[in-house]
Amino acid sequence: MVYNRREFIAFLGKASIATITIPPFLSGCSSNTKPLKNKLSEEQIKKLKNVVLEALVPSDKDDLLLANGLDYKIVIKWGDRISDKDTFGFNPDFNCFIPLDENNPKDGLLWVNHEYTNPLYVADFNPNDFENPSEHKTKAQVDKEMYSVGGSIVRIKEEQGVWKVVNNDSHNIRITAQTPIAINWDKPIMGKTEIMGTNSNCSGGITPWNTFLTCEENYDNCFGQTIYGENDNTTHIPSLNGWEKFYNNPPEHYGWVVEVNPKSGTAQKHIALGRFAHECCTLYELEDKRVVAYSGDDTKNEHLYKFISSKPGSLKEGTLYVADTVNGKWLALDWENEPVLKNKFKDQTEVLIRAREAAKLLGATPLNRPEDIEIDPITGHIFVSLTNNKPKGDYHGSILKIEETNGKFDALTFKASTYLAGGEENGFSCPDNLAFDLSGNLWMTSDMSGDAMNKENGPYMPFKNNSLFVIPRYGKDAGKVIRVASAPRDAELTGPWFSPDGKTLFLSVQHPGEQTTDKANPTSQWPFDGDNIPKPAVVAITGDLIDKMNYLNLVEGSST
Repeated sequence: MVYNRREFIAFLGKASIATITIPPFLSGCSSNTKPLKNKLSEEQIKKLKNVVLEALVPSDKDDLLLANGLDYKIVIKWGDRISDKDTFGFNPDFNCFIPLDENNPKDGLLWVNHEYTNPLYVADFNPNDFENPSEHKTKAQVDKEMYSVGGSIVRIKEEQGVWKVVNNDSHNIRITAQTPIAINWDKPIMGKTEIMGTNSNCSGGITPWNTFLTCEENYDNCFGQTIYGENDNTTHIPSLNGWEKFYNNPPEHYGWVVEVNPKSGTAQKHIALGRFAHECCTLYELEDKRVVAYSGDDTKNEHLYKFISSKPGSLKEGTLYVADTVNGKWLALDWENEPVLKNKFKDQTEVLIRAREAAKLLGATPLNRPEDIEIDPITGHIFVSLTNNKPKGDYHGSILKIEETNGKFDALTFKASTYLAGGEENGFSCPDNLAFDLSGNLWMTSDMSGDAMNKENGPYMPFKNNSLFVIPRYGKDAGKVIRVASAPRDAELTGPWFSPDGKTLFLSVQHPGEQTTDKANPTSQWPFDGDNIPKPAVVAITGDLIDKMNYLNLVEGSST
């Protein structure tokens, strides 16, 4: 189905309440807004075009800097208590907010991914002290690391303009690397139907039935990787973390999309969506209630995938496809009907476990680290962040645009093009997370690595610290990339997600001070809470600028 501009502007691009029936549910990795019920008049659009944006200049200051018209408050940070027994995990990434009552956008559940740890702070273990650090960790230190990843569900409320955690609320739980998780598949994975924990949780998504999706990305850092040779011979590549020293978990148990039920706290891993370094999982619900799920493999020269379910509301029954962006085709990873896959793998389960190999056999296009994926709520085009590929000379990345044939999300052909390239000319580098707001403005974070930023004569020197940008849809700045936030030193801004009323942007400040080698001399002290320790956190950004960008105070009768 093709939607015109009015239809797309009239609904929230990323519904989290699953109450919108026309157009169908559309949900993504990192934004969630409420429908705009009224048609915009010419006068209202004129006002929107007159919104003035004052861009920040690149900065290497150790602070979270915001453009004029924006302010932030910390919602929760690493180590904060969420209950009598649990604390908030490390390195928050993806955020997702669901109201408990659809009529009250100021009280709900916040899901936060915890991607990985810094052992220096989490486990009091300095890897710089050893040539082979993982060999020297104790089980107690590994257990601390395993507890600090996964995800958190916390109930938060906005009171007098400030978002606060409802401590000890019955919904507040932790999912960790040691939480038992079922698999949603008919065959065991490496002999197990229940898997120990989730890790490497990067971005995510949300389902039409109001559950969270969290995606396992760099899972090989935790339990290593399996290299498959001829005649079923395998080789284990050790992990960076060395967790397998104490827990003999097969790498094949990780690299999946995990669904978390916020009310029960239960979770399941979706095997049908394939195993690779999932950055996110972006869902679209078709009119017949079948779902389409987009996901990228955030590794150099890996691929873009799409799952199309064959039954309503299923993330199990259906077909996984991989993109040939050169010829504009979705290629089916279907063992039964693809002879090249049947000759290589013993069944569909093995195809899904070894999705990367299967994709290459089919002729999928290698891409430059496909990360976050969003669907433009006005055009229906799919935007994919391609962060970079340094060995190929692509230091600054780009945003790929996918136009499905006839606007049908279950189409098997498409057109691919570059929407925007990174670099000094366009003012950004290494695009990562994306989010659309109520008016269709595109928000984007950057992902320059901490060991490469602010290096004299390096390719990233002009951009200074990682940042948050917006690309306006209207006005004199339409199409320009405008910096509206600058991260603290070494940090990355991740997981942008709008509250249902569009008045708050939740954002993670991940790994400030990551380049620290001596705790007594941290490279960052953000958030400056008095103990000289950098602490990853989730912040709530509000202000007049967000109100104006989201039509608020401009559209009579809009939800405020």
